[in-house]
Amino acid sequence: MKALLIGDVIGRPGRVILDRVLRPLREEQRIDLVVANCENVAGGAGVTRNTAEELFRAGVDVLTSGNHVWRKREALELLRQDPRVVRPANYPESAAGTGSTVVETLGGQKVGIINVMGRVFMAPMDCPFRAAERELARLAPQTRVIIVDMHAEATSEKVAMGWFLDGKVSCVFGTHTHIPTADERILPQGTAVITDVGMTGPYDSVIGRRVDQILEKFLSNTPVKSDVAPGNVQLRGLLVEIDEATGKARRVERITRTLDEPVSGAAED
Repeated sequence: MKALLIGDVIGRPGRVILDRVLRPLREEQRIDLVVANCENVAGGAGVTRNTAEELFRAGVDVLTSGNHVWRKREALELLRQDPRVVRPANYPESAAGTGSTVVETLGGQKVGIINVMGRVFMAPMDCPFRAAERELARLAPQTRVIIVDMHAEATSEKVAMGWFLDGKVSCVFGTHTHIPTADERILPQGTAVITDVGMTGPYDSVIGRRVDQILEKFLSNTPVKSDVAPGNVQLRGLLVEIDEATGKARRVERITRTLDEPVSGAAED
């Protein structure tokens, strides 16, 4: 089977490019499953029911998230009610939603999805390694194909998670920094890894935000509004081919698609 793993989708530009290119890409590459991180999909920070539904209509099957998922209050009900939307498993059990889910592809293959969040340079959390281990024990009896979104700041922590889960899951893909890395590979025991798949959104920006506003913020060292940028909108993702019988990755490839015109981030949910 083939899975396409997409990093942080940024506001309206990210939603528009997925709407336009994802289904043709699924057909072209014969993709069985699409996972995307939704924590920045509504106005560049947070997720709403409407923006989540846009991604599902575009062809995404499962939404992972991270520390910004709580920015829109209605996300709480979305996380409680829709098992296709998950939050990091190392939040306290009392937090809305769940840290993992199992979905079924059109071909009938069950796939487990785990979401964890790093602790280095981020808010205090439960251990992501132990949380991943706990969720893996819950999902492993149901399927051999398991994919992990490691939402973290530090490169070292993401790489460490890949080695920690090598041979236990099909893929560990990094999200959160919005900057795509070129270190995709398959580890010795069959787990595909990449430090960060990058964002899906405007690349003529500073990690998705308008350049002029971010420069003003850095130069003045004062709070400045930061809007979603409109230009050079790209889809970035990781395509992983997985052996359904063993759950091991066979092949891994970075995927990029670009829109020919800018997309305004003004009309946000």
